[in-house]
Amino acid sequence: MKTQSFLAAIEHPKVVAAIVEAEARSSGEIRVWVSETVRLDPLPAARARFEQLGMTRTQHRNAVLIFLAPRSRTFAVVGDTGIHAKSGDDLWAKVRDVMTRRLGEERPTEALIDAIAAVGASLAAHFPLDPADPPKNELPDDIVTD
Repeated sequence: MKTQSFLAAIEHPKVVAAIVEAEARSSGEIRVWVSETVRLDPLPAARARFEQLGMTRTQHRNAVLIFLAPRSRTFAVVGDTGIHAKSGDDLWAKVRDVMTRRLGEERPTEALIDAIAAVGASLAAHFPLDPADPPKNELPDDIVTD
């Protein structure tokens, strides 16, 4: 799938709704970034963007960035120290597997929604909402593109 058709195939409202739904069950934050730039090694780019987006400044250090680079057919998932300490490599492997399968089927919206759901379930299990602490959205829910 070409980059433009890939980007056009992402149903942004559905992805944003999945982020909102996942975040409603926890104190965690999820962002999605889609880059038109070729990224042969997406992890360093994802880590840098994670910092640029202020994702290390969440109260519980439980933010997650899902990154897609369709021109290079790569992706990466980066989580902050809090979520990684609780979920470990099992979460990242699960997200990698579901995204690989869905992207191989050329279903980018479903790849993102399934990844968001997996991350959201882990965040809800390890960082549930505190009834005494009103929920706050520390980061925007929109898809970041460049």
